[in-house]
Amino acid sequence: MTFNPLEQRGIPLDRQVRSWRELNVSPIDPDASDPYTRCRVITMNGIEVEAILFSHLLARNTVDPEVKRKLAEVRYVEAQQQKAVNWLLPGVSSVLETTIAYEQVAVDLTSWIARMEPDPSLKQAYEFGVLEDFDHLYRYANLYEMIEHRKAEAIVDGLTEVMPGRPTRMHHRHPFDNVRDAYDKAATDPLSKLHALTVMSAEQQTMNFYMNTGSTYMEPIARQLYQEIGLIEEEHVTHYESLVDPGETWWEQLVNHEYNECYLYYSFMEQESHPKVKALWELHLNMELEHLRIACDLMRQYDGRDPEEVLAPQLPNVLTFEPNKEYLRELLATQIDLTTLGAGYVREAHERFEQMQQRLHDGEKAPSDRVIEQHQEMFDRDYRLQTEGPHPVESERA
Repeated sequence: MTFNPLEQRGIPLDRQVRSWRELNVSPIDPDASDPYTRCRVITMNGIEVEAILFSHLLARNTVDPEVKRKLAEVRYVEAQQQKAVNWLLPGVSSVLETTIAYEQVAVDLTSWIARMEPDPSLKQAYEFGVLEDFDHLYRYANLYEMIEHRKAEAIVDGLTEVMPGRPTRMHHRHPFDNVRDAYDKAATDPLSKLHALTVMSAEQQTMNFYMNTGSTYMEPIARQLYQEIGLIEEEHVTHYESLVDPGETWWEQLVNHEYNECYLYYSFMEQESHPKVKALWELHLNMELEHLRIACDLMRQYDGRDPEEVLAPQLPNVLTFEPNKEYLRELLATQIDLTTLGAGYVREAHERFEQMQQRLHDGEKAPSDRVIEQHQEMFDRDYRLQTEGPHPVESERA
């Protein structure tokens, strides 16, 4: 690939605001579309939400009114992009169906990034987290069959397996043990910065989604499961955001955000099978090229540095949604029993972990365990989708 977004010109900013008619996108058909189209939509929604939130934070820490106005102008377009992207999701899908798609995103996006990550410590962070999202997919899939009497295979389409991962009850750790060591901005590969920002943004959007939708259910077990996993998603955001070097200036972070949007829109445009969605990815890419140019100019003016010092000279290989079944099975076989201690990973429960478990569970079974028990009472089995054979961990086989 030779696409260098720093050398491309996009749509001028004063031509980027769209009318209501242009923003009124047609949602995808969940039964006729590639499941990974929905995954790409969910991912880009999270990326755009992060871009908007970061721009607001930067504006709140900026005294120059001209900078505030320029950020506001770009941010308004980002907000339109977020609406166009998120409104591609079909209204006919239930919250729980969208939830299962969110977890499919977490599993296959994080798995691909872990496979491609050049930094061993960052790679381990993604491998650790993905086994927890993998288990969340399993718990929600069982809840889905219980309360909607449908199977998750209609959503994931056999692209992602559904079976136990690291048990959700074991994800509750002391907050100290969710903070990882950050990469060194001066030494890390530019690709690693994109990976960290992408996974952080996706997990943040999942956290936000569960915070705002979990209380909409009437079924007690559903409300409790969303509450439990919603707390874990907060842990995951802590886990991933701590990977980013806090020494990056606001302007470095701004150009990284805009460059990452170019990278992802380009990636998804290259692989999208839905013509209308592909056209939207292309349109937004051409908008983001201009946003990147503006961010680079701001960095030169206010940081006194050239963006080429921190950005990759060309886009890396496209980020791809694809099955990761063999990779996940290998992780299950070798890392299912890991937890964290400080910034590292251990196999044995330790005092701080056990105290947190006792304080939270207080002698009761976690909702994530009770949802499986209730499913087994209803159907005399749990729900699984194991396309590649039995579970790689013998103790987790049905």
